[in-house]
Amino acid sequence: MQLTFILPVSVGQNSGGSSDLAELARAAETAGMGALAYSEHPAPSRKWLDNGGHDSFDPLVGLAFCAAATSRIRLMTLLLVLPYRNPLLAAKSIASLDVLSGGRLTVVAGAGYLRSEFLALGVDFEERNALLDESLAVLDSAWRGEGLSFTGRHFDAIDQGLRPPPVQLPRPPIWLGGNSKVAKARAIRMGNGWAAVQADATISGTTRTAALETIPQIGEAIVAIREDVASAGGDPRSFQVQVEAFAGNFAREDLSYADRLDQLRALAAVGADHAVVHPPTDQIADATRFVREVGARLVSDLS
Repeated sequence: MQLTFILPVSVGQNSGGSSDLAELARAAETAGMGALAYSEHPAPSRKWLDNGGHDSFDPLVGLAFCAAATSRIRLMTLLLVLPYRNPLLAAKSIASLDVLSGGRLTVVAGAGYLRSEFLALGVDFEERNALLDESLAVLDSAWRGEGLSFTGRHFDAIDQGLRPPPVQLPRPPIWLGGNSKVAKARAIRMGNGWAAVQADATISGTTRTAALETIPQIGEAIVAIREDVASAGGDPRSFQVQVEAFAGNFAREDLSYADRLDQLRALAAVGADHAVVHPPTDQIADATRFVREVGARLVSDLS
């Protein structure tokens, strides 16, 4: 099975300017990577940043910039915390980016996990799952060519017009992230794919999702979710599964190319469609070098 690579873009403090970011985007496209991805942390705590967190641009703004610098590579949120925003604002941003990129957007979305960030943004942390379901329902009906009427928990839409619609109709692909039973059931019910979270016990506690530590565990989870897709009347062959190449060791500078290749082959063997490959740096120039020297080889060897 062929594996598509997703390159997450983090922004180190000395990463350079827009020309460096454009160069990284073009390098990833030239290397044959499947997508560029941005995470979402608009207001993380300094404690989180100082203990393994990362800086990032706003995902939809960053992806719009990358869209202008490229022509083929897909653009992905990894992941978009839909409860942070009004669903109609989310729909407008998503449609705008899909139009301006020529239909290259994939939305990976989730409920979020940083309680302090919810508090800073004025969103009730305990409502996050209900707010996510609400946003997905709005996105499911936003561009049907009729006025949108929807009574939400904190808003009322009465015959609102959401134009222009996205290029990808009825909506851009939506994959849902998270390892819990609730998250996987949501992916089957409301999404086009599942974004698994590679998580040991520590990461599991931080991200508030079930642990998923080994490739055999990932394989079992992929088999199970595709069986559930079929049981729900869906097509398991078109249901996409994204898995993270284990960040704890894949991104190590001293990891050999052979070891990286073995990890990705193992993920492909257990049924993953897409692998998130972390470069061993958050500096844009170094990430570009990694993409050219390592990413292109991985794409070639796994195609």
